[in-house]
Amino acid sequence: MGKVFRPSNRESSILSKIESSKEHARRRTILSAREHVETLGGAIASKLVEHQLVETTNKNSLEEQIVKCLETLCHADDFDIDYLVSPYRQVVQQPNVVSLYVTAFLLEKLINHKSVVDIFGSDFEIYGCINQQVNKILP
Repeated sequence: MGKVFRPSNRESSILSKIESSKEHARRRTILSAREHVETLGGAIASKLVEHQLVETTNKNSLEEQIVKCLETLCHADDFDIDYLVSPYRQVVQQPNVVSLYVTAFLLEKLINHKSVVDIFGSDFEIYGCINQQVNKILP
């Protein structure tokens, strides 16, 4: 029979602090994304087209869609964010919530957009390109 794990009061306190620090970092990242929506959307769209990960007929439309995605992220609740990113959570060990959300949006919704011809590359390559731009712009 398996042993039942019952954390002590000290262990519970440490686990609670770790969870709250992760949640605080997540909220801080989303808040800083809110301040840089236009810049971030333009940079991500440019790099995706430049690295030939997204083939599009209209780059401005792609940029507008990514900006709308970032605005949606800034106003979404935790359930909606977790629901969209859940299939892509295992792409990297410690994903950036903004990068992962934009990656999921690109792969789930933008693939069917009228100005997007095709999306190339693996999930990891797309996440890496997006995350590189997010890390440049967000502190």
